[in-house]
Amino acid sequence: MGVPLRHAAMPRPTSLTTAPAGWRDELGATLRLALPLVGANLLQMAIYSVDVIFVARLGAEPLAASSLSVSLSGLLMWAMSGLVGAASALMAAELGRRRHAVREVRRTFRMGVWLAVLSGLACMAICTQGERIMLWTGQQPQVAAVAGNFLGILMWTIIPLVLASHLRNTVSALGRPFISTVIAGFAVAVNALGNYALIFGHFGLPALGLPGSAIASVITSFAMLGAYVLVIQLDRRLRRYHLWGRWWRGEWDRLRQMLTLGLPIAGTILAEAGLFSGAAFLMGRIGEAELAGHTIALQFAALAFQVPYGIAQAATIRVGVAYGARDAAWIARAGNVAIALGIGFMAFTALLIWGFPRAILRLYVDPDAPANAALVTFAVQYLMVAAAFQLFDGAQAVAAGVLRGLQDTRIPMLIAIFSYWVPGFGLAIALGFFSPLSGLGVWFGLAAGLVIVAALLLWRWSARHRLGLVPLRAATAG
Repeated sequence: MGVPLRHAAMPRPTSLTTAPAGWRDELGATLRLALPLVGANLLQMAIYSVDVIFVARLGAEPLAASSLSVSLSGLLMWAMSGLVGAASALMAAELGRRRHAVREVRRTFRMGVWLAVLSGLACMAICTQGERIMLWTGQQPQVAAVAGNFLGILMWTIIPLVLASHLRNTVSALGRPFISTVIAGFAVAVNALGNYALIFGHFGLPALGLPGSAIASVITSFAMLGAYVLVIQLDRRLRRYHLWGRWWRGEWDRLRQMLTLGLPIAGTILAEAGLFSGAAFLMGRIGEAELAGHTIALQFAALAFQVPYGIAQAATIRVGVAYGARDAAWIARAGNVAIALGIGFMAFTALLIWGFPRAILRLYVDPDAPANAALVTFAVQYLMVAAAFQLFDGAQAVAAGVLRGLQDTRIPMLIAIFSYWVPGFGLAIALGFFSPLSGLGVWFGLAAGLVIVAALLLWRWSARHRLGLVPLRAATAG
């Protein structure tokens, strides 16, 4: 029958729960954790790219409808993944404390599962009003109708995807980050095969058109979830935590703790995503060529962002373990190494953009085609601004991650809301519509928001002792 849950033994200490001897060791430990997460992030983007590649062959209207649906469902799913993402910080701290870690990790995991299901149900309720939401945002009635029907199928991906995100955070916090990369690669293959078979009717299946893509996404989401469940059951280290034990038992204090940490994370995600979504609407009012150039430039910026975002996920775990161990020197070392890595990589991408903007555009369009002349002109301008704010984008992402490791999420959320929506969006409107800068002014607004949020979050990290964010014993130790 195995070891009783109440008396389960603590797994042997790993590099995740052992303080590194110096900066070089911390760098190695962070990279070992971050690289698989970065790979998983990039593969996750590939899943959405596969959808676009197949749906684009159906025509402009299906592509527009699916894009609108994915934007809404993706925003909800991403925010709820942030909500349950508080579990990684709590698990890391429990591993750092070590005492009763198996039991405490299991409790956090269990409440994360509950929260994923409950929040997913709320998001599904929102998705049932998809057509009304599309009409409210000013979309064409025929596009809104198609998008509403598409969203009615796509909403079934939300719960499995939020659960998969929670399981991904869990296996990473427990020292198995490479699992997320393997499963994300598996999901790309499943999604491509599903789109190919269900949209166009291959392998003896009916040609469903656009609904086929939504069904493929549902199949992919459950395949990802099933893969994580299977790995947790088969992996020897993960089995020691008995994660599925007493899944029906509520831990209300732990649930409140997760909500306290997770709701601000979800709010931060909504503030940032809302800024960039709002910028697309602003660009659409300026002109079609400006919007097309904006979309391409932002797509590459989003691709580059996946690296510091993966580093930030690793930083939350590394700083969280040090926080649980109440080791001030380790907290400082883990946070500073992660921030340096994030900024360093974005400095590289900034140089890449400045040096080869047209080569980057060639990944998406033919920059030499006369029909793309206006689009390319605008996209190059916007890429230059993107290069300038790369450093700040990387800095704010990792700074938010290290602060989450200190279980500090409420003030960073307020910083994000203010920075993105007051100087950021305000400047985008002012320069975009009341100055000759037009679309370039919108991008200056985006840059301003990122610069301010990065500066304030880095200041908060540097002032962590004065602000009482470090445990007292740790603060007096270093």
